[in-house]
Amino acid sequence: MHSVLRPATSRTTWTRVLHLAVGLWFAVACAMVWPGLEDTSPGTLAGLALAPVPLLVLLAGVPVVRRSEGVQVRALVLPGDDDVTVDSSRSWSDRARLLAWLVVRVELGVLAGQLTAVTVATVLDLSSGRGTAGGGPGWVRLLLALLLVVALVYALAALGELLAAAARHLLHPSAAERLAAQRARTERLRERTRLAAELHDSIGHALTVTLLQAGAAREVAGRDPAFVDGALRAIEDSARQATADLDRVLGLLRDTSRPPVAAPTLADLDRLVHSAEAAGAQVDLHVAGQLADLPGQLSEEGYRIVQEALTNALRHAGPVPVRLRVEVDGGGLVVDVRNPTPVALPAAAGTGSGVPGLQHRAAALGGTVEAGRVDDGWRVAVRLPVPG
Repeated sequence: MHSVLRPATSRTTWTRVLHLAVGLWFAVACAMVWPGLEDTSPGTLAGLALAPVPLLVLLAGVPVVRRSEGVQVRALVLPGDDDVTVDSSRSWSDRARLLAWLVVRVELGVLAGQLTAVTVATVLDLSSGRGTAGGGPGWVRLLLALLLVVALVYALAALGELLAAAARHLLHPSAAERLAAQRARTERLRERTRLAAELHDSIGHALTVTLLQAGAAREVAGRDPAFVDGALRAIEDSARQATADLDRVLGLLRDTSRPPVAAPTLADLDRLVHSAEAAGAQVDLHVAGQLADLPGQLSEEGYRIVQEALTNALRHAGPVPVRLRVEVDGGGLVVDVRNPTPVALPAAAGTGSGVPGLQHRAAALGGTVEAGRVDDGWRVAVRLPVPG
């Protein structure tokens, strides 16, 4: 029973009827200008259907009309259907489909208006007992009038379904628009993945430094106040930098329209090395080439790669000597990190997210990563191409 009554009780049915009514009144306004609405002859009714077509052709050529129609359809005909486009026309194919939609919309509105007019006139004749439909007992006429009203409601619901089907077919995004939307979604996902990796590296580095410094400070607590003071200062600096990175990333995720806060680059390499040394590592830094001339994104990714490599060395090998080489050579950026590994290094030490994270970063920029044991230590070598 509910499914039978749904067309008559559904809110969508009546919003579609409203949409049809707008099309009807547009046709009436055009027909009143030409050829006029003097009577209900077939010629006049044909004029009502044909009069809007020249103006519809002109409207279909205006790009923003497609956007307006899409917004109306999403609100009244197909509520919540995101597959209906709200973009302006960009090609002749878009304009042709828009013209077809406008004609269907108006003609279905005219048909709905004519059915309503005929039904209302017939119901009035039955109610008053006049005209060809007014004969017979009163209860029969009342029943016929009620059946006509019910039939009109279901007919309007059917016209609304036809209108919705036409909207799905004629106002869907073009292949080019779907491709552009997919590219935009891919770029958003890629940017979010990059921000997540950046946050992971920054927070992971800060936590590693904090863990090592706190452990070392606890070992000498009460015996070496100066060392404890330096450890606390290193923990504070790491936490401050991690907080700044966290605020920057969260700000971008919350409001993508605001200009991003500058991310650290290889120009901040000294600060990163100082942070690792504060955690107990002995970093032997060698820089060659013009790092300042690197493109911004490449320099930012280079910084994060160095940060991740130093963090991995501290996490898995502890405060050991680290040889770090960063140079621009032959059109590429080279990052080479080597450190000794303790004899008791766990077998799973190299199976975490560090090396895969480096590989993802390098692959996104068309670079390569080599990671593995060399002699008595561990080596990570990353090469990134420099654009141009």
